[in-house]
Amino acid sequence: MAVFSVLLIVPFAALAYFLSEEATKTIQSSIESSTAQTIEQFASHVVTLLTQVEDTGNQVVSSRTTQDWLTVHLNPDNSIQERVLTKQRLREYFSSYAVNNSSGISISAFAEDAGGLWTQDTTYKKSEWFQAFMTANKRWTTAHKDIDQSDEFMRVRSINSFIFPLVQLQSLRNVGFIKVNYPTTLLRNAIEKIRIGKTGKVVILTHEGNSVLDQNITEDQGVLTHGLREMDTRFEGEASGIFPIQDQAGTHLLFFRRLPTQNWTIIGTVPEGELYEKITQIRKTILLVSIILLILVILMAFWLSAGITKPLSMMGKAMKHVQRGEFNQALQVMPKVREGHSEVDYVTGVFEQMTHRLRFLIETEFETNLRRKNAEYKALLLQINPHFYNNTLEIISGLAAIKREDLVMDATEALGKMMRYSLNLNSDLVRVAQELDYMRDYLFILYLRHEDRLKVTIEEDPSAANFMIAKFIVQPLVENAVKYSLEKDGVAEVTLRTKVEGEQLMISVIDNGIGMSPELVRDLLNEITMGDSVAILSSEGHSIGLRNVLSRCRLNYGEQFQLRLNSRLGEGTEMVLFFPLIRS
Repeated sequence: MAVFSVLLIVPFAALAYFLSEEATKTIQSSIESSTAQTIEQFASHVVTLLTQVEDTGNQVVSSRTTQDWLTVHLNPDNSIQERVLTKQRLREYFSSYAVNNSSGISISAFAEDAGGLWTQDTTYKKSEWFQAFMTANKRWTTAHKDIDQSDEFMRVRSINSFIFPLVQLQSLRNVGFIKVNYPTTLLRNAIEKIRIGKTGKVVILTHEGNSVLDQNITEDQGVLTHGLREMDTRFEGEASGIFPIQDQAGTHLLFFRRLPTQNWTIIGTVPEGELYEKITQIRKTILLVSIILLILVILMAFWLSAGITKPLSMMGKAMKHVQRGEFNQALQVMPKVREGHSEVDYVTGVFEQMTHRLRFLIETEFETNLRRKNAEYKALLLQINPHFYNNTLEIISGLAAIKREDLVMDATEALGKMMRYSLNLNSDLVRVAQELDYMRDYLFILYLRHEDRLKVTIEEDPSAANFMIAKFIVQPLVENAVKYSLEKDGVAEVTLRTKVEGEQLMISVIDNGIGMSPELVRDLLNEITMGDSVAILSSEGHSIGLRNVLSRCRLNYGEQFQLRLNSRLGEGTEMVLFFPLIRS
């Protein structure tokens, strides 16, 4: 189901992503192009108006009326009446031009020695626009009010102006300047109609960052100032462009169009999120559709899982239990066969029948094998007892031959204890302490026979005394150790040790006998691995005691029994047996 979901969702998600990216790029390009075109159209409108204003200044300065006034004004011999008459003509000329001009353009003239044409007021010299004109030769002014106008209405309105030197063309003498005024609202109304996003705005700024049209730029002052610096560094020589600005409020997009003649810049600023709001909505729609489809796919996957994948998965778990022989657990987790004729129901039904049949066959085989192992174990016990009693009776016979009646009685008593121990078949397991007591009776008989030629050391761990082991594990090992040690040097040195190591009981027998060949060691270890008791029963007397012990350990403990066998020819043997801890 995971693969199915991935194969379905990944291509769709990739397609949705690429479509979204392409749509985003297309819409972004369209929005940016549309906004840039709007600003460019407004810039064309501004350039047209300002060109008209500039042409008006040229026409006014070069007109006959203006030049006549300049001639009279510059000639001190002219009478007052001539001066007043020419000034009146000039006023009429300016007024008629303002009336006939549809853009609301008005004209005023300022003579250095006479003040304004309309008011003869010289306070204009303290104004910011005049100071900028005189110090920096800024001929295009920002929004302001000028009292030197022909009527009261013009005096109270906000205007922008173009300042043109007032030159007498015959003498090229500069008398003052012509001030061509146009209403600020002429551009401000047009610029405020431009909408960029919800809160974006377009402004006209001077190179210093001041508003040309007296627009409120307080909230955006930081972004605009930063944008002007960026334009000077990154877009030097470019007339227009688009770039992002990062500030504390987020990312803003700036659109600019330079007006080089006036040294102004038209700047449009808008938060990026607002400008690309449509794109965001499209992406949200695609994401929503993707989520809905993903949910539908998951529901479909669950539906398929309930009908196909889940039963197969449960059957897989049941197979693992069957593999471990846990048939009851397998039948518990096995899916129920539903009504219908699907392949899954058929396979489930057949596997359930196979499980029941396999459990029956294995239980039958187990019972048969258990009876066979019990028979093998009893046969091994019957095999070892005659072997031991034959050796013991030879010892007692030898003592009787040398007239040692006292030792014969002690040996007979020890043999009686051993017979009672060996004939008790109520349990196949005894405590380690009981097995060692049996060993002490057995060693007493061996001491009577071999005397100083036998040295057996028993190192008994008290903590191991009450753990259970199979009968007759130790005696055959000690018997073999004594036998083969006497064959070598005539003196047998044997060490019997018991010890608890972690969760295992260790019994070791170490001798100084003739040792074993590598082939015999390998055969014994292989027999432990194979667990072949039949081969031991038919071994025809070759290492019968040792093979008997190893086979009974294998029958009793299975894989939990471990053997470590170290033997070298002519040096001796160390045999270490490890058993699981069985408490009484």
